[in-house]
Amino acid sequence: MSQVLSNFVRALRAQDVRVSISESVDAGRVAELVGFEDRQVLKDALSQVLAKTDDEKFAFNECFDQFFAFDQFKPPKPASNENEAESEQSAEGEGQAGEEGEEQDGEGDESEGSGQPSDSGSTPGSGGSGSDDREGAAETAEASPDRDLTALLESGDDVELQAQLAAAGREVGADRIRLFTQRGLFTRRIMEAMGLDGLNETISQEQRAGTPEGEARAENLRELREAFRLEVRDYVERQLELYTANAGRQLREEVLSKINISNVDRRDFKLMQALVRKMAKRLLALNSRRKKKARRGQLDVRRTIRQNIEYDGLMFDIAWKQTKVDRPKVVAICDVSGSVAQYATFLLMFLYSLTEVLPKVRAFAFSNQLGEVTDLFADKKIEEAIAEALSVHGGGSTDYGQAFEDFEAIALDDIDHRTTVLILGDARSNFGDPRADILDKIHDRARRVLWLNPEGKTLWNTGDSEMKRLSPHCDRAVVCSSLNDLERIVSDILRTAV
Repeated sequence: MSQVLSNFVRALRAQDVRVSISESVDAGRVAELVGFEDRQVLKDALSQVLAKTDDEKFAFNECFDQFFAFDQFKPPKPASNENEAESEQSAEGEGQAGEEGEEQDGEGDESEGSGQPSDSGSTPGSGGSGSDDREGAAETAEASPDRDLTALLESGDDVELQAQLAAAGREVGADRIRLFTQRGLFTRRIMEAMGLDGLNETISQEQRAGTPEGEARAENLRELREAFRLEVRDYVERQLELYTANAGRQLREEVLSKINISNVDRRDFKLMQALVRKMAKRLLALNSRRKKKARRGQLDVRRTIRQNIEYDGLMFDIAWKQTKVDRPKVVAICDVSGSVAQYATFLLMFLYSLTEVLPKVRAFAFSNQLGEVTDLFADKKIEEAIAEALSVHGGGSTDYGQAFEDFEAIALDDIDHRTTVLILGDARSNFGDPRADILDKIHDRARRVLWLNPEGKTLWNTGDSEMKRLSPHCDRAVVCSSLNDLERIVSDILRTAV
């Protein structure tokens, strides 16, 4: 059942339920402990391990019900008297030996009249609802390389037919379907795995026989084949829905997180805001606790002696030196002139989405004259605060020299060895003096200074760019043009802060 649980975890992740590797291992242990006999017990147990928030529990319940559903095919419509008579004649012509063969090999019947399944899906690639009987049937079917689809359709065991379908789905990898256009491909593969070639050969043989009984049986098999094809197609569509529920949105988010922020269309701004919050939430979960980074191998002699006084100095309890990783102080200086305003928007959004981890964030904005916008973000919604910051401090002719002079007067004395200074800008100062000497003072006081330039390195030091004069006074000067770049830099600040 490990493959079943693995597929279920993949389906949960497709529903935006975050499941780590360790949680997947815990789920396997829980399933082994409670078993698959009681559906509700299994559901409650897995929910405790795999779903953390209310939204995830709601998504878990829907995904569980869909994944571990088992609906038999609809029963066939009552046959007419003429069809019944033809079936009886055909059965008599086949003889007793044929009947016994069908009893041994028959595995289910398909609806001749409807060909449409119930709304609920069958277990995707797992073979049923967790019932031991259906599980055993699926394993038996999977072990048999040659399936007799003719006998399978002409018999009356719908449970076995469903189990065979799920087993064939596993064999062809139906759970790996990703595109809507792949429905026909996987439908054909599943039918071939279940013995479509043999069914087609049987139909041809009955037609070539030229007898009324043969024609009747061939026509009946053609109807069963078409009805079963519809069932297989619906099964494949359920796999597509289950494993790609949010694939379109996830693909769009992946693209937006990688492209240059300046190329983002205004129509995608809301989605970008949601993506920033999601990234910030992920970083928040990783860094919400004060961590200690143990440096094994360096003995803390004083602590070791203190801890072992009660043992008359015998070293039973060894203490090792540790370095505390504390929450950093962050000062962000953002160029909000027209060329880089959009980058500053998302950096400020990122920082203020992490207020639980970064409670000591001060933000400054400038185009020529610099002003602090920290209180603005504390009093207003982030969208309103960003709009006002851009309106008040943006629009002027960019002057890095004047901005650094203003910062020196306002906040230089507040910079200390625990402060990380982030400077976001393209360093284009309209050929004015960028006051690299003030940036050097900031660097001497701060723990580190990071310059985030949205332009590619090939454009640095071209035209009025002053990166050549400013970058020597920074610990790092990096290209930062996408949300992925922002996430990586902020994550690095959190991970290495002291």
